[in-house]
Amino acid sequence: MCIACTHTIHRAQHNFGWNKDFPPAVVAKPGETIHFECMDSSGGQLGSDATLETLNALDFGKINPVSGPVYVEGARPGDALKVTLRKFIPSGVGWTANIPGFGLLADQFKDPALHVWSYDANSMVPALYGPGGRVPLKPFAGTIGVAPAEPGTHSVVPPRRVGGNMDIRDLTAGVTLYLPVELDGALFSIGDTHAAQGDGEVCGTAIESQMNVEATIELVKDAKLQTPRFTTTEPVTRHLDGAGYEVTTGIGPDLMTGARESVMRMIDLLGAEHGMSAVDAYLLCSVCGDLRISEIVDQPNWVVSFYFPRIVFA
Repeated sequence: MCIACTHTIHRAQHNFGWNKDFPPAVVAKPGETIHFECMDSSGGQLGSDATLETLNALDFGKINPVSGPVYVEGARPGDALKVTLRKFIPSGVGWTANIPGFGLLADQFKDPALHVWSYDANSMVPALYGPGGRVPLKPFAGTIGVAPAEPGTHSVVPPRRVGGNMDIRDLTAGVTLYLPVELDGALFSIGDTHAAQGDGEVCGTAIESQMNVEATIELVKDAKLQTPRFTTTEPVTRHLDGAGYEVTTGIGPDLMTGARESVMRMIDLLGAEHGMSAVDAYLLCSVCGDLRISEIVDQPNWVVSFYFPRIVFA
């Protein structure tokens, strides 16, 4: 329990979407710190004993629950919430899956696949993956945002101009996130906590892991933000940089095609160098490899690079 927190939002206080009419779980004053009990993206359906049968039975109506919402006193349209992520308290259990029909290479990986992770929630040493693989961990919240002004319930799956399922792996402890407010009280929620993820989350899942989060919510009046922005105060890839990277590329006139090709070439490389199956390499790329736009000005062709951290096999 957070001694410095003013409020606690319990795990049962969650929703499966965004709606300006959802009743608040908590009414908070600007500057207060809140302890959020978050669920994993499966809503607790995939635990340490999960199997392919469990994955195949997944109820998609219960995915990506977000804890909240928090009504922030004084928040008005045109303001911004200033959310400082203080601390993540991991559970030590997580999962990564290939879900048919989902992911950057869904047309190539049509069968379900599941990897269940066990990691030390205190030391947060790299988590084991197969023979010789060790994935550095860095907890963050995949889904974080406020309610949109449009009436009705909006899906929690796509990101929005007010935040949501952005899956920005750098929204870690110490980061300050600014969210545009579209309605009185803002109605802030958070969930979809991850123990690790690469930029792009290419298979569609990271190390999905239940956690608790401590966050301080402040108010910036008349900020007039169009979309979220955030500030980091330290290097964001130090946990991955230690042994350098293997990098593959996709080059051509379409960024999506380039992204797909760079990931496919990395999957081939991991198979050739480490004897991994294609699907195992795909899942591993999703939790620790980074998609980057390396060049977007030398038309007609653009360059997308995929960076895989060598420290995983060092």
